[in-house]
Amino acid sequence: MEIGNQIRSLRQQRGITQETLAEKLGVSPQAVSKWERDAAMPDIQLLPAISAYFGVTIDELFALSDDTRMERIQNMLWNERVLDPATVEREREFLLEKGRREPENATAYALLAEVENQLAAEHRAKAEEYAKEALSRDPMDPDAHSELVSAMGGRCPDWCAANHHKLIDWYKEFLEEHPDNRRGYLWLLDQLIDDQRFEEAEEYCGRLAQADHTFRTPLYRGLIAWYAGRREEAMAVWEQMQRDFPDEWCVWLSMGDVMVKMGRYEQGKAYYRKALDIQQPPRYTDGTTSIAHVCEILGDWDGAIAAHEEELNIIATDWNCTSGETVDQHHREIARLRAKKEQS
Repeated sequence: MEIGNQIRSLRQQRGITQETLAEKLGVSPQAVSKWERDAAMPDIQLLPAISAYFGVTIDELFALSDDTRMERIQNMLWNERVLDPATVEREREFLLEKGRREPENATAYALLAEVENQLAAEHRAKAEEYAKEALSRDPMDPDAHSELVSAMGGRCPDWCAANHHKLIDWYKEFLEEHPDNRRGYLWLLDQLIDDQRFEEAEEYCGRLAQADHTFRTPLYRGLIAWYAGRREEAMAVWEQMQRDFPDEWCVWLSMGDVMVKMGRYEQGKAYYRKALDIQQPPRYTDGTTSIAHVCEILGDWDGAIAAHEEELNIIATDWNCTSGETVDQHHREIARLRAKKEQS
């Protein structure tokens, strides 16, 4: 933190002397001199007056490094449920400027995308609230139904609104430039499978096999076969995958997803549990979240609550996180599930 240098820089930009600043703040010129030489720090009670005088935030007085500021933005996105508009605008300007200064810096734009997506999630939450209120007043309102499904990420039956051809085309172009990019193939395959473009999916899965030698290639071969109606072939591919990669926790997590999408909930939970059991710390919590969802679908309120409590424990012990939205969202879910249990 370089508050002394920052005060000197701001004072010189304003074109005032140390004596003038001291008079404005009610301190001695010697105190200002010590601040600027980093021989002393301003009293914490003076920080609001200093920031107000120069027209900057208190944070800006401390002249955070870019890396520290970007880490703070990431923490804000993890820990805040609702973002402060003034903070968003200030950090957006910082990230845009950093992106302009550093043409090779992808992180600044990735954070910008994350900021905008979180704002979009906030808007969707509000849209959900308003749509539900509309339906409580008029259960037959077609627009309210449509907006509720959109806000909650539901399935849209209209192909014209639900197909992914623009995203598919973007990833195809992306892979022409980056033919060894595994993530690009995976995201493209997800969209092709969802749009039931299975022949193209087969082609790109073959290309994935050249760039990737992990469980992901057989996983997607099985997914293509399954959704194309070749169920026995899919199961055979996945069984071989489990034999080939028995110690890869993502294999078992992925098989949990496969099982629950088939409606085989108990098998899905068993796979999720195995993924959690073999994963090394720091553990990711996809398995506990999925178990909580499955238990709620089955009406097992105690099981869902236990899964959220387990996730809180993992977050605390593996990630040293005990506060903020990452934690608060689970406490809200536990309270909601307990209320549902009482009503059932």
